[in-house]
Amino acid sequence: MQQEITIRRGIEKISLGQYPTPLVRLENISRETGVNFYIKRDDLSGVVFGGNKVRKLEYLLAHAKARGFDTILTAGGAQSNHAVLTAACCRKLGLDVLLLLKKRGVTEPRGNLLLAGLMNVPVRFVDTDSYADVYAEAETTMEALGAAGKKPWLIPVGGSVPLGALGYLDAAEEIASQAGELGFPVHHILCCSGSGGTHAGLLLGAKTLGAKVTGIVVSVEEDFQAEIYKLARETAQLAGIETDIVLDDVVLKEYIGPGYAKPSEEGDAAIRFMAEKEGIFLDPVYTGKTFAGFLDLLSKGFFAPDENVVFVHTGGGPAIFALYQ
Repeated sequence: MQQEITIRRGIEKISLGQYPTPLVRLENISRETGVNFYIKRDDLSGVVFGGNKVRKLEYLLAHAKARGFDTILTAGGAQSNHAVLTAACCRKLGLDVLLLLKKRGVTEPRGNLLLAGLMNVPVRFVDTDSYADVYAEAETTMEALGAAGKKPWLIPVGGSVPLGALGYLDAAEEIASQAGELGFPVHHILCCSGSGGTHAGLLLGAKTLGAKVTGIVVSVEEDFQAEIYKLARETAQLAGIETDIVLDDVVLKEYIGPGYAKPSEEGDAAIRFMAEKEGIFLDPVYTGKTFAGFLDLLSKGFFAPDENVVFVHTGGGPAIFALYQ
């Protein structure tokens, strides 16, 4: 059945994932940590191995389809979850797709690159440390595609633009509805802050819950607090909603470890802890470090013992098979 474009908040959206994703209390983790620990299973969003990008792509690719774009380009690191999920969603919608990835880290056909190969998705590596170079390559490629009669469109890294962040405004509303059905107030939402779109959307939606949002930073970003604040405000404007978000509402804690996409000892321990206690797998790039951040912040008294904490599992499972041997 062909996916139809619908309208939400006056904006095009197309169904790609399977929602709502589960929101469940992790009994063993709650008992071990002394807080009421819930997990939002966006790793079960229904495309590839799941992940947060699917919610963003429901808006981004609806925008592309509605305007007649036929070829999607996007960028990321060598093992980008966003890139492979974009590719899978494009395949589902019958759109051509090209991935422009930094030639850094694991570039062998493992993890997400193995999945891209199985989908027969073209990948072009750019030998650089700078996304400016990747975007320059994208512009050149789009000009060539246009000259060949195609209509290309570029989705930025992580889909972290106001249109994409709408997906996590939806997720916050979904969490509110599920928490209401389960009968508990949400005090704190914990997420990974990579490119900022997930954090911005959750922050905007969490205002209606009266919940705090803390983002665990896993890569070096300049002026990241201001960037997420700006993105949240722009997302609110796009959605046509009023917000009283201020800069200090953007709470970030850094747990980068040895570097972006490089496993950390704390992250590895957190991955094993979650796997042993709950049979749920986190990844070494994003969610493992995010859960490690939670455990460290908990030990420092950042969370009150009676708080209800919702941990957003944003996916990333293929990295386990790329970064671990």
